[in-house]
Amino acid sequence: MRSLNISIVGATGAVGAELTELLEASQIPVNRLRLLASRNSAGRQVRFRDEICFVEALYEIGDLETDIAFLCAGSAVSLEWAPRFAAQGALVIDNSNAFRMDPDVPLVVPQINPSVLSHRPRPGIVANPNCTTIQLARALRPLVTALDVHQIILATYQAASGVGLMGIDELRNGTRAALEGSSGPPAARFPVPLQFNVIPQVGEIDLEGVALEERKLVQEARKILAMPDLRLTSTCVRVPVENGHSEAVYLEFEKPVCLEQVHELLAQEEGVRLYADGIREGYPTPRFLTNPEDVHVARVRVNPENPRGLWLWVVADNLQVGAALNALLIAQLAIANRVVGGK
Repeated sequence: MRSLNISIVGATGAVGAELTELLEASQIPVNRLRLLASRNSAGRQVRFRDEICFVEALYEIGDLETDIAFLCAGSAVSLEWAPRFAAQGALVIDNSNAFRMDPDVPLVVPQINPSVLSHRPRPGIVANPNCTTIQLARALRPLVTALDVHQIILATYQAASGVGLMGIDELRNGTRAALEGSSGPPAARFPVPLQFNVIPQVGEIDLEGVALEERKLVQEARKILAMPDLRLTSTCVRVPVENGHSEAVYLEFEKPVCLEQVHELLAQEEGVRLYADGIREGYPTPRFLTNPEDVHVARVRVNPENPRGLWLWVVADNLQVGAALNALLIAQLAIANRVVGGK
């Protein structure tokens, strides 16, 4: 396979920077890497494979020719630029919410539905799912495939990095101000200040009282798992954690569930680390998460009040598993399937 030209839009953001590092460590042959961002970031220097790349201002470039364009700068940028890159022949891997529910755009988690990227999608765009959906779907896949699930109820505990570097900065600055006895700056990236707080809202709340993140979880999980009638509901909560999303997941099956079978299914799932013995192995927490490329599952237990009910504690690095790593795996899958890159 020839070396590829690759562009990363939003390269100086949290996901874009993570993606650049993962790409550097990957086996993908890169001929030219273009790092694109806002005018404020133009001119920054980033080392990539023993070379220096200069960040360019997206709105000042003229040449859009590239083999793969990763878009990591939000829905507004994606809606404008994804079709433009695709029109020039690029395969666009979009990290935003802009195209996820488009029936012509595959929504891909390579460990779950690689067959949907067996050929180039008609729009030239592949959607990277929402961060909470990816870790949930990867933990659920072996269970909902082998067992008849009746419904799923979950609560998420989502880190500040879910809204990028500015979210992390706002949490840090607010925490520092609170410890010094000051109220600190007003909330900008969150509905109310996040420091020493939890916020039961991730995304705008609609007229039915459902937040955008809660809508995305349902719609995207159904599409990825190819289960259009999946009954799933959630409450999404922002917590004062810098990075790493956690989920408390309750599954109710049609028949009583066997804990040993659940352990076996999860232990065999690629990229899922099971903490089967909570006493000796403990459980994962976002601050002390190891192996950030894995989905970590613990506190697995049958509901003592209902033998058809099962609880899971699911934790993952939202910048890797939930965004940059999944995008890179999509690119590797596309290359392997010769959707991009040629012979």
